[in-house]
Amino acid sequence: MRDSLREKVVQVCSKKIEQKGESVGVSFYAFFANKNDDPELLMEAATWWIQTHQLDRFEKATKVMAMVKSGL
Repeated sequence: MRDSLREKVVQVCSKKIEQKGESVGVSFYAFFANKNDDPELLMEAATWWIQTHQLDRFEKATKVMAMVKSGL
């Protein structure tokens, strides 16, 4: 996963946790605008989420953020 996407994931997860608490869930779509303006980056996130780590549709933001920070 490219560094810019890692930074975006951490930023979005941190904001969601701050707003809704540590039990908040996210999907990989949370890291993108409603408009598909960067399909390559979206596919990179989807591949990381679905194929590489076989995560569920929604996962706890704390889990996703920890995975990204650890370099997974």
